[in-house]
Amino acid sequence: MQDEGISRARFLAAGLAGAAGALLPAGSAAAKERWGLSYRGVCYEVTDGETAETGWNATRMRTDIRAIKDRLHADSVSVFGDGAGRLKATATEAAERGLHVWLQPRLADRPPHEILDHLAETGRHAERLRRQGARVHLSVGCEFVLFVPGIVPGADAVERIRNLMSGNYDPQQMMRRLTAFIAQAAKVGRSVFHGPLTYGAAEGDEVDWRLFDLVSVNYYSYFQDPARHVRELRKYQRRHKPVVVSEFGSCTYKGAPQKGGMGWDVVDYDKPKPEIKGHLVRSERTQAAYLTGLLDVFEAMGLYAAMTYNFVTPDAPHRRDPRYDLDMAGYSIVKTIWGTENDPTSHWHWQPKEAFHALARHYARPHRRLDPA
Repeated sequence: MQDEGISRARFLAAGLAGAAGALLPAGSAAAKERWGLSYRGVCYEVTDGETAETGWNATRMRTDIRAIKDRLHADSVSVFGDGAGRLKATATEAAERGLHVWLQPRLADRPPHEILDHLAETGRHAERLRRQGARVHLSVGCEFVLFVPGIVPGADAVERIRNLMSGNYDPQQMMRRLTAFIAQAAKVGRSVFHGPLTYGAAEGDEVDWRLFDLVSVNYYSYFQDPARHVRELRKYQRRHKPVVVSEFGSCTYKGAPQKGGMGWDVVDYDKPKPEIKGHLVRSERTQAAYLTGLLDVFEAMGLYAAMTYNFVTPDAPHRRDPRYDLDMAGYSIVKTIWGTENDPTSHWHWQPKEAFHALARHYARPHRRLDPA
């Protein structure tokens, strides 16, 4: 039944366009015929890995960026993570390959002033690329509630998620602190970067979008009826600014799309060897169908850009034994194959999943680009 529900998301283009038009405000710019995304791409993480072998590597990065351009047929890449050097090198490589670049520093669990300094350094590099003729947007960060200490209780993102889910926080205090930090980040971003600016908001975040040129949301909702996605997303179009789905994705097992942004929470890390909880059934088809179904919705609505989360997760290897197939709990569109069962070694590599091939076919379709004025 779950696979049948996902297949319903793949409406014919005309039907989706009709649903989008019927649900958008009459006479609005978004209600006019604007078929197709301006930018279609993938998120690429540069944060260092858990081991020396799975950490960021310039040679691997260049190979990955070539694959994103030439094999995935993406025209855009969201470069995110921490480490200004890694961010700069990856963004430069992507720009030189002719890709449009979304650059998003994501320093986590550090004092707020360090996070803002990290943003400033990254933003200055984005401005240099822009002046050299690169197509680049700067995102000042992502879901600050999770990554910036002091907005909600918790020593790290996982602990903050648990506190949010259990109600162990003050909602009014959280919103005051979040709003203040977003404003600080926007001010820093504007001071160093003079191109289009945005922020990767979580669904439901209250953001003063007057501070930014584009409205961006990390979107992990699941509905069998595509019209429900249109209803959820149209509120972002009411800002009369280009709308970006800065992240959308699914893990790789049956039922994963229904779990949305918490699909990863199926691994028992207390075991001697991290183990999948329960009896999940691996399904690359489920992941692929969810991604392409959402792309049909985004294109029918004429959104500005959409970035699939995520390209590769080196520390979540695919294994034949389902109990230890950590790739099932990952959002990546390629599966990591370690050199040995328990050790990545320097010879680990990735292989495309069904999602990679489905996206490649989708991204290879002709489309027109509508850049903000």
